[in-house]
Amino acid sequence: MKELAVALTLTLLVQAMISMTALTPAVLAPVAQADVGVAGSSIGIFTALVYAAAMLSAPLGGTIIARRGAVRVSQYCLLFSGGGLALCALAYPAALAAGALLIGCGYGPATPASSEILVARTPERVRNLIMSIRQTGVPVGGAIAGMVVPMLLLAVGWKAVALVIAMLCILCALGLEAVRGRYDRVRHDAPQTPQPSLASLLRMVFAHAELRQGALASFTYAGMQLCLASFLVVFLTERAELTLINAGFALSAAMIGGVVGRVLWGVAADYIGSARIVLGTLGIVMALSACVMSQVTPGWPLLAIGVLCAVFGATAIGWNGVYIAEIARIMPGGNVALATGASLAFTYSGVVAMPFLFWLIVIVSASYAIAFITVGVLTLAAGVSYFFVRAAPRAA
Repeated sequence: MKELAVALTLTLLVQAMISMTALTPAVLAPVAQADVGVAGSSIGIFTALVYAAAMLSAPLGGTIIARRGAVRVSQYCLLFSGGGLALCALAYPAALAAGALLIGCGYGPATPASSEILVARTPERVRNLIMSIRQTGVPVGGAIAGMVVPMLLLAVGWKAVALVIAMLCILCALGLEAVRGRYDRVRHDAPQTPQPSLASLLRMVFAHAELRQGALASFTYAGMQLCLASFLVVFLTERAELTLINAGFALSAAMIGGVVGRVLWGVAADYIGSARIVLGTLGIVMALSACVMSQVTPGWPLLAIGVLCAVFGATAIGWNGVYIAEIARIMPGGNVALATGASLAFTYSGVVAMPFLFWLIVIVSASYAIAFITVGVLTLAAGVSYFFVRAAPRAA
């Protein structure tokens, strides 16, 4: 168990750092918009670019991990993410676009790499719990961004904040060199297998009923998660008239809800023996939360907004660990990294499409309410789908 604890701590740290880097621009947007010259709501385009790159890099991460090792790939992820955020500090739209793509290249392979490290060291009876704890790195990073970034903004300005977080990513990548031999040494003599095409990886997912249904559902779940993370601060400052500090703490409430949810849902899935029931229920609740969020106005008490954000975050941010564990359960051929990366291509494509759809609805209709209800309806359909595809026995 000591070996598992060390591996879990390592992967949690990497996930938190990359998540904080990816979510920091959403907190910076209300202040940075004046320097960049674009509206804060355009953060949806930035998010779409991040996850467009993640969508392409995630399925290819499996074979890179096989050749270079999971820790080495984690180092690459941190360097790409930090470099992308540093580019954003230039405050030019083109630099922001390039920075978003670099962050996405770092974000995509991080989950397959951490899955590769953990699965071989995790007993099956606690797999959902361990994967869920590992995935708490995403909301932990977001909570740090929501609490710390607004306060740093007041002290040093948004460009300096971006550079500080970028430097932390680089230092973390350098620090991983001390433990790389412990996890990657078994990879040094690995055969150089041909790189599977993206099309072949996607065919692998579509050929398996549960992988296919889960991947398609994750399209909307991940899209909902990033709509919440990307637009919450802008929405609450523009439409609910909260201060940036209060909106940042509302984001932190959502992220902390996600941390609690990821652990709680992992325990629930292991206890009842069905990740699919948990995932389906979460989809329904997060859809309802989006519809309630659409009704938030300046008259709402801050406490009520915080509670709603916590519930919304517990579901829309809390599902990932159970989903990753479910991929490991049903993976074809036993290759965790390839199956995870291929499935995450669908997940990240949802993060590309739905924030862009959300942004487009806001631009066309000038209504955040319509946008929240639209993504809520799509997510509701995905949640219900979990109750119509029967779970097969665990793959050998």
